[in-house]
Formats: sequence, structure tokens, C-alpha cells
Amino acid sequence: MPDLLLTLKTTFGYTSFRPLQREIIEAALSGSDVFALLPTGGGKSMCFQLPALTQPGLTLVVSPLIALMKDQVDALQASGVSATYINSTLGAEEARSRFAGLHRGEWRLLYVSPERLMLDGWAEKLKAWNVSLIAIDEAHCVSEWGHDFRPEYRQLSKLREYLPDVPVMALTATATERVREDIVRHLKLRAPKIFVASFNRPNLTYRVLPKDQPLKQVIDFVRKRELESGIVYCASRAAAERVAESLAGRGFLARPYHAGLAAEERSRNQELFLRDEVRIICATIAFGMGINKPNVRFVIHYDLPKNIEGYYQETGRAGRDGLPGDCLLLFNPGDIAKQTHFIDEITSPQEQQIARAQLRQIVHYAESAGCRRGELLAYFGESFPLAQCGACDNCLEPRASYDGTIVAQKFLSCVYRIRQASGFSVGMNHVIEVLTGADTEKIRRWGHDRLTTYAIGGELSRPQWSAVGRELTRLGYLAVAEGEFATLDLTAEGIEVLRTRQTVTLTKPMDLPKARRVQRREGDIECDEILFARLRGLRKKLADERAVPAYIVFGDATLRAMAREYPTTLREMEGIPGLGEKKLAEFGATFASEIAAYLENNARMSFP
Repeated sequence: MPDLLLTLKTTFGYTSFRPLQREIIEAALSGSDVFALLPTGGGKSMCFQLPALTQPGLTLVVSPLIALMKDQVDALQASGVSATYINSTLGAEEARSRFAGLHRGEWRLLYVSPERLMLDGWAEKLKAWNVSLIAIDEAHCVSEWGHDFRPEYRQLSKLREYLPDVPVMALTATATERVREDIVRHLKLRAPKIFVASFNRPNLTYRVLPKDQPLKQVIDFVRKRELESGIVYCASRAAAERVAESLAGRGFLARPYHAGLAAEERSRNQELFLRDEVRIICATIAFGMGINKPNVRFVIHYDLPKNIEGYYQETGRAGRDGLPGDCLLLFNPGDIAKQTHFIDEITSPQEQQIARAQLRQIVHYAESAGCRRGELLAYFGESFPLAQCGACDNCLEPRASYDGTIVAQKFLSCVYRIRQASGFSVGMNHVIEVLTGADTEKIRRWGHDRLTTYAIGGELSRPQWSAVGRELTRLGYLAVAEGEFATLDLTAEGIEVLRTRQTVTLTKPMDLPKARRVQRREGDIECDEILFARLRGLRKKLADERAVPAYIVFGDATLRAMAREYPTTLREMEGIPGLGEKKLAEFGATFASEIAAYLENNARMSFP
């Protein structure tokens, strides 16, 4: 066995291995197939980079992202390692040059996408290049139960046909037992040696806050961390733009990142973030896979993630240097409906079923009163040895509980009576409609308005009953059927609760967002703060062109009035305070056009 520690030190400058790295490398060098699960920041790349330097032949690395290939190859070349990549960014001449180098055996590592590997002619190329190890990064992409399923990963099993004697290493940062089994089966790993590191990231603190005026919550959060780098994950491109604009308008170094941006702008924003010239990236989930930025100090989820694997991986981008990192999730039960709407648009019934199950799991996490760290580790099949981690909101500030026996009895009884009377189960929404005495066509048609539990739940609102139902599910008293309709049934434990009338302790939910007016300073004009920030940017541009102070163009009161009234024509501009004829003629059309452009992607807000 080669001196691995010497190679590690001389090439990469490290004096010791991270947990399981040496064992994984030695297994690969012995010729075994390997499945390696190391958390984000756990050093997966080293597991195939070091073998490439200590054995003859080419190490083939399958990677799903072009940006990741370039970053890793640049880092390797900076360390003196002969590595290259083949992807669609290369010109024809450069690609030919790299292929020639591969035929001459000049490279130790080749990074390539799964799509490229499956092109005609690649099987013969691979056979000619003396491949000694195949490393499949982000291997969870092979599983429909993984958080980033990619059909093209399924075709990688053909590598076994092309190179039957070459060992395969599959690597991922997040995988449940089910996903692990999928990876081993679909990639045709042969008696693989399996290595699973702890999922615990002790340097990360996890918090969930009720989502209430989320832009203000994000601004308040980052204001306390002005010199730190962070990522704000948003569910949509529009939200990523909106949050970035709002932060930038308040002087923070923030940029958006999403698939709707031109490739050049997206790449530039990422590069500025990596170089610490931009502190905050507001991104969709398109950002981050393989980004090796060790000093990310916080990750905010502005919207509810789709699943726990994605949430875990995204939070794992904080604190990769081992120093403390903060993870904040803003949660509103209303986000469940938004995600359900997206799921309804999925055409595959199987994928719909998986997405619904994953959504229930992330909602369970968000609403749970238990230790966040314990919940995350349990999801991945790992037990956290302590009752409290001391580094999550539920451990630091435990939520109050209450005697929920009566409401639990009502909910469970309603589920039981519906099943008893109809012979079939229904979903949570229908149970709640029965409890609250709704007059719907289904209730009348099925006779559920004649049940003894009809309209017995008037003391709680529908959202409150939804929270009770979800907690009873978490406690194991209700089971949710897999599939499109997600019907509810009593478990054996739930039946026992009904039979014995045992005490049920429930946790008070996080305070739900309240519709309330923002406390304003005397003289402030309430307005769309995001549009106001955008108009301030336009004002600065016009002022700079004229080499005058910004207030010479318009005062803040004028901009705030515009951001309140949304004028999009010169006629609508009339009556805005501070807008005389000359300024209307000179600037009116420019500002009206800016407001119209803003409204293409943003809804008007209403003000009292």
C-alpha cells in the first residue's frame, strides 16, 4: 500500500485524514467497489483524488454539474495534479486536444457528465484510456427517492458493461437507507464495502421561525452578521431576485443566482461570492452543489424546502471549515399548499407519491417540538445520544405544551366515525371540514353531516385543526396513506387512545404569522419596500449621470409615494408629491417604465 499520508501532505498540504477517508481510499486501492456516504464538508473528493495519484491509469469522475467540474479541476491543477474535464463549454479544438492527451495517458483524473459518457463512441474511448477507477459523485441522483433524481444517472450502469473489471466508487452526502439500496442496485455495485459517516454537524445551529414579514426577518438576521457570508435559499426565481434586491437596496453585498439568469451573469455572481466580493447569494436550489466555500457562516431557507435531504445538504454548506454556522428556516403552514400545488403538476404518479411523502417529512421537521439535530439524524437512520443538543431552537427555548386530550379525542373520533359510517378513509381536509361543520357537497353526499362528530370542533380554526392533525400523525396516532389522496387512518396506538381516554400532551404550535400593521416612524409613508429600493437604485443612476446628489432628482417621500401607488403611465404619475412638470417631463416616463417592469414579476401590495 502506498504512503497515503505522505501523498496527502505533499500534494494537498493536509497532515491527517478526515473520518473514514483512509479506509475508503484503501478499499478502492484494493480493487473493491465502494459506497461512501460522507456529509457535506466531509471530504468526499479526496476519496477518489488520492487513489488517482497513487495507482497507474486514469480515474474517471462522473459529476452532474459543469461548474463543479471546473472548480475541482482548477483546484487540482493548482496543486500540481494532472486533471481535466470534457463538457459542452469546450470548443472543438480544445476538446480534440484533451482527447489526444487522454489517448497519450497524460491525465490522472477526467471529470465528465453522465450525459456525455452515454454518447456514441465513448465506450471505445473508455476502453482505450486504461481506466483504473470509476468515481460517481452525487450518487443519490440515481434514486427516485433521492432529493435530486436525474434519469441520466440510471444509464451509468452501462459502465459495468464497458469496463467490467474496473472498481466503482459511489459517493453522496445525503442518503436514507432506501436511497442507499437504490444506489447499490442501480449502479450494479458488486459486494461493495460500505462506509457511512455520522450525519451530525456539531458546529451548526438549527432554528425554525414562524414566517412573518420574511423580508424583514431576513434583513434583521443578516444585519447582525454584516461581515459574514451566507446563502438565502428561495423556492422561486422571483423570490430570489426580490430578496437580493431588497438586501442590496439596504447596502448589503447581495446578488441573485438562479437558472433564469444569463449564464455569464450567473457565473459572475457565483465567482464574486466565492471571492468574498459578494457576501450573500439569494438562490434557488440550482446553487450550491459542489460549491467549496468553507467560510459560509449562515444559510437561510426563505421558503419551505421540498424534502429533508435537500434541506440537510443546503444547510450543510454552512460551516464547512468547522467553525460555527447558523441555519434558519422560515416556516408558514401556507407554504404546504404552495408545495402541494407544484406536486399536483408532476405527471408521474410514482414521482407524485414520493414528493408527497417527502413534503410530509419536511413539514414534520418544521413543526416538531423535538431536538432538531435528533430529528435530522433519525431521518437518516442515526441515533443522537443526547436528549438535548443545546444548539437548536427547541433545545435552547423549548415550546410550551398543553393537555390536548379533548382535541385529540375529537380528531381521532372523527376519523374513526367517518371510516365506520362510510367504509372508506378520507384525507385531513375532509376530516377538518366535518369537525368544523362545513356544508360541502361531499359531506352531504356521504352523509357526514349526520355523524356525531359533525361540527364538534368549532373552538379551533381550520389551520389550528391542521396543526393538531399533523402532530397526532407525528405522535403515531394517525397513519397517512401513501398515494395521491393521503387518507388518514387510526393506528393501533390511536385506537388505544380512544379506548382508554389516556392523556394526550400536545405542543403549542409556533405563533402563526399575524396580519398586523408595521410600526412606523412618524412621517413614514407605508409602501412596497422592494420597489422603493429598486426606485432608489434608478434615482442614484440618474443622479450619477448628472453628477448631482440623489435628492436633486427626487426626495424619498416622492419615491415612497410611487412605491405605494404604482403609477405606470405619465397620467398616473400626476398627483405624486414632489413631481412638478419639469421633473415629470424629464423623469416621469423612466420611473413609470421601471414600475411597470417591476409589476411584470411582482404583485401589487395593498395599503390601508
